[in-house]
Amino acid sequence: MPPFCVLHVCMGNICRSPMAERILAHRVAQRAGDDADDLLMSHSCGVGSWHAGQRMDSSAARELRNRQIGSEGFSARQIERAHIEISDLILTATTEQYDYVSITFPEARERTFLIRHFGAIVAGMDASKLPESDGSAQAVHARGKAIVNEANEHRDEFEAQSLDDPWGSSGATFTRVAEEIDTALAPFVTKLLS
Repeated sequence: MPPFCVLHVCMGNICRSPMAERILAHRVAQRAGDDADDLLMSHSCGVGSWHAGQRMDSSAARELRNRQIGSEGFSARQIERAHIEISDLILTATTEQYDYVSITFPEARERTFLIRHFGAIVAGMDASKLPESDGSAQAVHARGKAIVNEANEHRDEFEAQSLDDPWGSSGATFTRVAEEIDTALAPFVTKLLS
C-alpha cells in the first residue's frame, strides 16, 4: 500500500507550495515518528516553468528553518500529469491554480481544493464519520480517502480563501503565510492520524 499522497500547487513552486510540502511532512513526522514516510507523501509543483530546477526561495527556506523544518534538497518542478495521477489530495494556493488543475486534469477535480478551504472543511468535519484506524499505512490511506470524499461533499458549505503570494515581500509576510498554511493543515493531520 503506497502512502497517502498530497500534492501542493502554487504559481512557481518556490514559496507557498514548498512551505506547505515541508510543513505537512514535518507535522506528520511529529505524530508518526519513524513511520511517517510509510503513511504520507508530501510533494509540490508549480503551474509555471519559470523556476523549474531552482532552490526554494530564500525567505521561504528561512521561514521553515525558523520552525525547525528543513529546506534542503528541494528543487522546483512544473506540474505534470504524473504528479496528479499519484496524488490522493491536491491543495492549491489560489482559486486560479484550483481552476487550472480542474480544467487541465478534470478527473482530479473532486480531490482538489484550495488549501485554506480544505482546512476549514476538515476542521468542521465529524471525525466519527471516518473509518477507524489502527495506524497502519493501509488504514491511514483509507482514512485519508474518506476525509477527501467527505470534504468534497461539504465544499460548498465553507468559504474558499486563497493564500497571498509572499514572493518579494517582507519576512513578516512569509511568516503570516506559513502560519496560514500550518493552520490549514493542522486539522487534516489530526484527523488523518487519530
